[in-house]
Amino acid sequence: MKKAFVLLLATFLLLTACSSKSDNSASGGSGGDSGQEISVWAWDPNFNIAAMKLAVEAYAKTDPDQKINVIEYAQDDIIQKLNTGLNSGTTNGLPNIVLIEDYRAQSFLKAYPDAFYDLSSVIKPGDFADYKIASSSLDGKQYGVPFDSGVAGLYVRTDYLQEAGYKAADLTNIDWDRYIEIAKDVKAKTGHDMLTQDPNDLGLIRMMIQSAGSWYTKEDGSTPDLKDNAALKDAFQTYKALMESDTVKITSDWSQFLAGFNSGDVASVPTGNWITPSVKAEASQSGKWAIVPMPKLKNTSSSVNATNIGGSSWYVLNIPGKEKAAEFLQKTMGSDVALYQDMLKNVGVIGTLKAAGEGEAYKESDDFFGGQKTVEDFNKWTQQIPRVNYGMNTYAIEDILVSEMQNYLNGQDLDKVLADAQAQAESQLH
Repeated sequence: MKKAFVLLLATFLLLTACSSKSDNSASGGSGGDSGQEISVWAWDPNFNIAAMKLAVEAYAKTDPDQKINVIEYAQDDIIQKLNTGLNSGTTNGLPNIVLIEDYRAQSFLKAYPDAFYDLSSVIKPGDFADYKIASSSLDGKQYGVPFDSGVAGLYVRTDYLQEAGYKAADLTNIDWDRYIEIAKDVKAKTGHDMLTQDPNDLGLIRMMIQSAGSWYTKEDGSTPDLKDNAALKDAFQTYKALMESDTVKITSDWSQFLAGFNSGDVASVPTGNWITPSVKAEASQSGKWAIVPMPKLKNTSSSVNATNIGGSSWYVLNIPGKEKAAEFLQKTMGSDVALYQDMLKNVGVIGTLKAAGEGEAYKESDDFFGGQKTVEDFNKWTQQIPRVNYGMNTYAIEDILVSEMQNYLNGQDLDKVLADAQAQAESQLH
């Protein structure tokens, strides 16, 4: 069984919340000349599917005869179907284009080296945010068309901060130690917790270590790097300090996470930009929010106030119709600045095509966030995100770390915790 199977368990990434399968009548892999069908697989009808449909509309101006069928599956179903088809050696029923989450991309590219079409001559990697290229390329070849930015920000309740004697500027470009100090002060003066946290979700750890240009594996993407990983050790220590600060509202699922800020219980939300529509869903809080850069790790010199959580890229399967599928992506997701303005305005997608940031939609102010040009800020931070290789086993390693984090929070020595995690990872993944 291919190593890609170890990635089936996801712990967070609610950006990629599953959605049920809709029309699956198309037989993928047709493609070919104009007029023959291009099939696309993606998940999330309100985000990825909606954005792709805008791309289809835009491409119709170039080639009105080209049929493009966008098929919705849950992300886990796509993973299973790809693995099953690619393992079997037959490409019947597979799509021409498929959306793959950045955390999973390397597992597919390495497990099935001949299954994906080389797009190096189709798009220019330099046209996209640098951090997206590490996950969507392999051995110097570009296989993915980078899509959305999972750039993170610290969403803050300015009214709660003001009540405690702070402004958004006081939380701008700070480190996590300072964040915890302010959190304690806000709790003491307002009674509000600073943030929600699910103990079984290490999304916060993921964001902390990427801010330092570090990951769970070494640069080869496969060798576990836990025991002597300075950024990971710093992140664990910071997480424990946060969890022991009495400023965290414990949650256990997505709905509780949303309720934490929509109800007004917490004063901040450190996560990806994709949470913006959910924050704005509570209209009564308009004007009471701002977004500042993510805090950085204090004791890791490489850490910066920019990081990522989530995001995906588009891939072309190396099957008949690949050239036309690649051309479609080139003309749309690969270069169309106007399309990216439409995707932002209509769907909320902040793309990673650098030129898109020059468009008007990326520069608009948002009254909900006090007139802040939030997308312009997110776009600026996107360019600062450290590039890391997410490697083969992000979720499998995170499953190990979730239980080891509990051992650490319960008093076990950190060096022992990370050494144990290293040993487990090495035995399970090699």
